[in-house]
Amino acid sequence: MVYYQVFLLLLIGYIVFTVDKKQKNFPVPMVLLLIGIGLSFIPFFSSMEVTKDMIFNIFLPALLFVSAYQFPIAGLKKNIGVITVLSTVGLIFTVLLLGTSIYFVSMASLTFVGSLLIASILTPTDPVSVVSILKQSSNNPKVADVVEGESMVNDGTSIVLFTIIAQIYITDASFHVGTAFLEFFKVSLGGLFIGIFFGWLVSRVIHLTHDRQYQIMLSIVLAYGSFYAAEHFGVSGVLASVSAGIMLSWKLGTTVKEDDYRSYLDAFWEVIEPSILAILFLIIGIEFSDYFNIGQIGFVFIIFGLSLVVRFVVLAGVFKLFPKWRKEFLWSDISLITWSGIKGTMSVALLLGLAADSPDKAAPLLSLIYGSIILSLVIQSPLVYPLSKKFSKGNS
Repeated sequence: MVYYQVFLLLLIGYIVFTVDKKQKNFPVPMVLLLIGIGLSFIPFFSSMEVTKDMIFNIFLPALLFVSAYQFPIAGLKKNIGVITVLSTVGLIFTVLLLGTSIYFVSMASLTFVGSLLIASILTPTDPVSVVSILKQSSNNPKVADVVEGESMVNDGTSIVLFTIIAQIYITDASFHVGTAFLEFFKVSLGGLFIGIFFGWLVSRVIHLTHDRQYQIMLSIVLAYGSFYAAEHFGVSGVLASVSAGIMLSWKLGTTVKEDDYRSYLDAFWEVIEPSILAILFLIIGIEFSDYFNIGQIGFVFIIFGLSLVVRFVVLAGVFKLFPKWRKEFLWSDISLITWSGIKGTMSVALLLGLAADSPDKAAPLLSLIYGSIILSLVIQSPLVYPLSKKFSKGNS
């Protein structure tokens, strides 16, 4: 029956992408999410079994690879410092501040480690629905590059941090800051190294054949092969797929045949990406009845609000600390980057992983996390365009 379900989800996704002409005001992922919530009350769809492996091992490598491959190298070079700081130091401070805030607001109903775990799941951003909007409406082109680049890299670093905190939460192990930081950098750098190596290798091999079908096949091998190789060696598969995509894009940019390669590689991946996104966001909605508890809606709103406040504080600290970035990013830009930090597929994958690894211990956290993800998609997504236009007018 799962084949029929997937087919119907793809059909619904096609209809939504085709019909939704006002994607600026009603981004497709938000529409798909709401449709998915409706489908969750239909037995045919509510019986779908969604697992961490399904999202993490099948869908994410392709999405991460294509977002990295399509990310403009020029934008990465210009903003590499900001993206790196936000995805490492900024990520760690966000988790610590948000986790601490959640712990105090919970009035000790949650443990401190449990609060940190919620924060680590809600820290990854998924701006797939808003990056194109930002590129069209913001008068600062760096905003879209920073939002997209930060999301691309912190998907990997957030998983590393989540894994460390989840292990402490599930096993009741003691927390050692030094050991945690060493593990964080070992897993992150290991994933980057494997991805860069595989991306470089494929960029050399891809020139040995002029058949476009085989070159596309090789890009699929790179997307998934780098991910699985890194996971096999105990390092970040997510960062491996991301760095592999960036390396391939950069190396192809050094050849005179760049346009030929990109034309058909883009044509393939631009079909795959919306197909996967349609299924993923519909699945997030379908999981509504399994993970959301209406009785916790008040606390969910508080956590959602705290996530925005903490993100703004961390971003302001990073951008205003360095004189160069202070001039490049105004307060309106910081506010827009804050609001564009929407939760999505990575947060859901981590939530499902936590639910699978420790159902009993995860139970008190799941509804809070899932509800915050839903609020982020439903509230933040449709307001990105009007906020962007408003700030652009104010800065002109």
